[in-house]
Amino acid sequence: MRDMLLIALFAFLGAAGAGVLGAGALWLLRRRSLTASVSVVAAVAVTAMFAGTLAVAQAMFLSSHDLSVVTTVVAMAAVVSLVTALLLGRWVVAGSRELARAARDFGDGGDFSAPVGPATAELADLSRELAATSTKLAESRDRERALESSRRELVAWISHDLRTPLAGLRAMSEALEDGVAADPDRYLRQIRTEVERLNDMVGDLFELSRIHAGTLTLSPSRMSLYDLIGDALAGADPLAREHGVRLVGDRIVSVPVEVDGREMSRVLGNLLVNAIRRTPADGTVAVAAERSAEGVVLSVTDGCGGIPEEDLPRVFDTGWRGTHARTPPAGAGLGLAIVRGIVEAHQGRAAVRNVSGGCRFEVTLPMAEG
Repeated sequence: MRDMLLIALFAFLGAAGAGVLGAGALWLLRRRSLTASVSVVAAVAVTAMFAGTLAVAQAMFLSSHDLSVVTTVVAMAAVVSLVTALLLGRWVVAGSRELARAARDFGDGGDFSAPVGPATAELADLSRELAATSTKLAESRDRERALESSRRELVAWISHDLRTPLAGLRAMSEALEDGVAADPDRYLRQIRTEVERLNDMVGDLFELSRIHAGTLTLSPSRMSLYDLIGDALAGADPLAREHGVRLVGDRIVSVPVEVDGREMSRVLGNLLVNAIRRTPADGTVAVAAERSAEGVVLSVTDGCGGIPEEDLPRVFDTGWRGTHARTPPAGAGLGLAIVRGIVEAHQGRAAVRNVSGGCRFEVTLPMAEG
């Protein structure tokens, strides 16, 4: 028993020495190819066995004949191990290089295509993660292009909408200054109207900038849908009368909501103004509030004749106004973008769909607890 313990001790010491040398070699080669590291590991395994055998032989536990036999066996094992390590390392390195080339392609703006052929489990997992990342990057690039296009359109439309009233204001102010205005009071009323419209446009831009910057501060309170919708209908009634449009609000459930009254009034006001301006005379704009599995759904249904299916996903984009709404009083295409931003800040959802004769804008809000 004592001899076996001594043999184990001497073998361990010899192998430990080889392991320490192998660890040093791995540290020195840590920035080299994986093939070199795998070869070092294989060499350490064989050298550790050989070193342990030599230590046992020096302690007189092995004869010279037995030592020669063991040495020959270890040498053959070393040759096979090193060849196998080199082949394994070259295979793994080739796979990693193919994966690196594929990753470089999608990093330059292309799509990721996984290398063809077998790979280790780790490289296969990495390939799947890169494929998922490539898909996300492609979606992000598409969103970025859409946002950039939307911003360019918004700048163009805002410039157009600002240029027209500013030119009118300049002409009217010069006429008043030169004393050639036939009806100064009418000019002043018109100037006031244009200034109010410009002020509304600037207010919309400021509100939208707060939404995009994430600085929109809400002060939610518990309120009745009757009051919220009733105030919105009362505010939109003069515009509806001007356009000859009927406002209907007779399907409103008695459900309390926890919202910022000022911001939610802006949401309903924007939806009603949008619906009234696009509904022909003698048409109807209906407002409803109904329970749903997600909470409560506020809806505004107009008689605009519907929105082209290809435009429905863009309705709430910043600057979108449709193909027929390039000039005032259609606005700068900010109202519906503000609607979506405010609703999402309330943990809700804004959507639109076509119905018979028009379209239906829906705002889904969570119901108040209790």
